[in-house]
Amino acid sequence: MQAAALGVNARKPASRKGRAMREIQVECYAGHRADERPVRFVLRGRTFEVQEVEDRWYSPGATFFRVIVEDGNRYVLRHDEAQDTWTWEAFRAVRKSEKPAGPSTE
Repeated sequence: MQAAALGVNARKPASRKGRAMREIQVECYAGHRADERPVRFVLRGRTFEVQEVEDRWYSPGATFFRVIVEDGNRYVLRHDEAQDTWTWEAFRAVRKSEKPAGPSTE
């Protein structure tokens, strides 16, 4: 008999499954407190260097960081303090018009 027929949800809740899919490895600067701010993170096998922590905010049990990485893209990283896990919550690619002007090759 199938689990659904028994009224049992055979899958994990979407939020938990989704969060596991977004789990990342983060290296932090530890100043006067542990994991004070992220300095680099690994997402899908690629390492991103944090150039700037643009914003930080707190919710019960978690700290969020909006960071800018070396290619100008922005990520929102979430640190779950109780479980000591990191996830990426949002991504925004830099628009071509927003990229800093580099030296001209003409």
